[in-house]
Amino acid sequence: MGLTVLAIDAGNSKTDVAIVTADGEVLATARGGGFRPPAVGVDTAMDDLAETVTRALTTAGLTSVTHVSACLANADFPVEEEQLAAALHARGWGTTVTVRNDTFAILRAGVTEPRGVAVVCGAGINCVGMRPDGRTARFPALGRVSGDWGGGWGLSEEALWHASRAEDGRGAPTALAHTLPAHFGLPTVYALIEALHLEHLPPLRRHELTPVLFATASGGDPVARSIVERQAEEVVAMAVVALTRLDLLSEEAPVLLGGGVLAARHPLLNDHIAHLLTERAPKAVPQVVTAGPVLGAALLGLDTVGTREGAQGRLRRYYGV
Repeated sequence: MGLTVLAIDAGNSKTDVAIVTADGEVLATARGGGFRPPAVGVDTAMDDLAETVTRALTTAGLTSVTHVSACLANADFPVEEEQLAAALHARGWGTTVTVRNDTFAILRAGVTEPRGVAVVCGAGINCVGMRPDGRTARFPALGRVSGDWGGGWGLSEEALWHASRAEDGRGAPTALAHTLPAHFGLPTVYALIEALHLEHLPPLRRHELTPVLFATASGGDPVARSIVERQAEEVVAMAVVALTRLDLLSEEAPVLLGGGVLAARHPLLNDHIAHLLTERAPKAVPQVVTAGPVLGAALLGLDTVGTREGAQGRLRRYYGV
C-alpha cells in the first residue's frame, strides 16, 4: 500500500475524514457528527470520532495509516493541540500524528504550497498564517475575551442590539427593526427578543439573522451597512497582523477567505475587504475558498509524508478544485 494519510477535518457541527495515498488517490471517505471536546470531554469526543474514522479505514481495507493529519475545532492553543495529538496517537490509527486548528485546513486547501494567510468567518472568526519553513501566525480566537469580534454569531448579536435600540428609541432608526422580526413572521423586535429568550425560537436560529442583515445592508440601510463594514475591518485587521508576523506584507501573498459568511460572497462585505487590503496590504491577493477543509487536512498530511509527482493535482481534482 505504501505511504498513507488519515486526514481529519473535525468542526463543531460535522467531521469529514479521508484516507489518501502518497499518489493523491482517495481510498475512502466518511462523514460524522461534530467534534466538541470542551462540551463533552476529550474521551467522549474521541469515541465519537472513532466511529467515523473506523468506517473510513474499513472501507479502505486498512487498520492504520502512516500519518494522521488532524485539523480540529477547539484546538486553539498549542497545549490543546498536544493533548489532542496524544489522544489520537493512543487510538493507534497512525504511526505519527499532527494536530492543528481547523483554520489551517482552510488555508492549505486554498494554496498550492503552505504559504499565506486564511481568515475564516463561520459562527465566529479566526485567522492563521503559515510559511513553508514551518513558521505560523495565529490568534486564540475565543471570542471577546481574546479580542475577537464578528462571525455569524457576532453579526446577528450586533444586528439585534441596533434593532432593539431603534425600536425603543435609545438608538438611531434602522430598517433592521422591521426586517429581523419579519424574517420569523413576528411583528416587533420585542416579540423576537421574547421568542428567543423563552426559546420559542431555538437559539441556533439566531444564525438566520445574518443573511437578513446583509440583505438589509444591500438595501442601503446605514446602520446595517456599518455593521458589515465593521466585519470587513476585523477581517483585514487579522489578516494584516498575520502577514506582518510572517514577513509577508512586502511580497505577494494569498489571503484566503473561508467559512459560511465569507464564502457567501456578499458584495458589500467582500468588496470592502478587498478595498481595505489594497490600502493596508497592497500585495495581498484575496480569494474565496470553497473547497472542503478535509482537502487541506489531506494536503498537510502529504506535506509531512512526502508526495509523488502529480499527487496534489490528483487530490484536488477529486475534490473538484
